[in-house]
Amino acid sequence: MNQLRIEISKVIKASPVDVYSVMSDYQVGHPAILPKPYFSKLVVVQGGKGEGTIIEVHMDVLGAKRVFHQVVSEPEPGRVLVETDAEAGVTTSFTVDPIGDGNQSQVTIATDIRLSPGVRGIFERLFNPWIIHRIYKQELELLAEYVRHGL
Repeated sequence: MNQLRIEISKVIKASPVDVYSVMSDYQVGHPAILPKPYFSKLVVVQGGKGEGTIIEVHMDVLGAKRVFHQVVSEPEPGRVLVETDAEAGVTTSFTVDPIGDGNQSQVTIATDIRLSPGVRGIFERLFNPWIIHRIYKQELELLAEYVRHGL
């Protein structure tokens, strides 16, 4: 299968506990850090906090509207959060690692995408990294701003 991995990291001036708390909270925290207009809506279908949460994510990227049905897992609770849409072939992980004295965090967002066959897959390989890096850079900036102004 033809796969593409896109990854971006940022150092955030907040403890890993605070950062992970925001990202694993799909009721308030996570929706607050999703950059608009790319993410038009996040609906919690089940749960709402970490492992076992099921979400529906509505995206609008370059005029293309998509809905992802994702299941959240925590392979390393407190450190790694994973959203998986098996049907779409998209898995996104959020990894939080402490830096220095633990008052800073290295946050990495990585997405693995199953590419379409043929010409469409070629275009996905060319354009997805550019747009996804842009989206994730904004998301990490929003996360940094969110934790800076209190949880």
